[in-house]
Amino acid sequence: MARVKPLSELIEGCIGPAFAAQGFASSDILAAWPDIVGARLAGACQPVKLEWPRRARRDAEGRPEPGTLIVRVEGAFALELQHLAPVVIQRVNAHYGWACIGKIVLRQDRLHRASRRAPPKTLDPARRGEVALAVARIEEERLRDALDRLGIAVVAQR
Repeated sequence: MARVKPLSELIEGCIGPAFAAQGFASSDILAAWPDIVGARLAGACQPVKLEWPRRARRDAEGRPEPGTLIVRVEGAFALELQHLAPVVIQRVNAHYGWACIGKIVLRQDRLHRASRRAPPKTLDPARRGEVALAVARIEEERLRDALDRLGIAVVAQR
């Protein structure tokens, strides 16, 4: 039987080439962006591309020259991010453990954000009881739990 693989292993193989085309060695900078720069900054900016110098010079430790991180930033927040650029550079470099970023270039544009789900509606306890009663006769626990969640979702939408 094949080993079950975590989704993170499969996604990296699928989207890795797209990130490599943008200069990112992996997708972790995008996933870790809120942890690197903080929730407030992450809400107004996103890394877009990492450009490496055309002539690959290496330092004494064999690491390449620092690259340029291109960041998409929303309108008025660009000025603040420009002032915070040294802090962002320091945080990104600390995250990777070496000086991979030397400067930041800002591109003003709207951010592409995932749509937020509406908070779940509150369910009347009597309706909740009806759903629980309907699935109570099912013996298999996993099936009962799945049908219970489905029933709650259906009743909540009405």
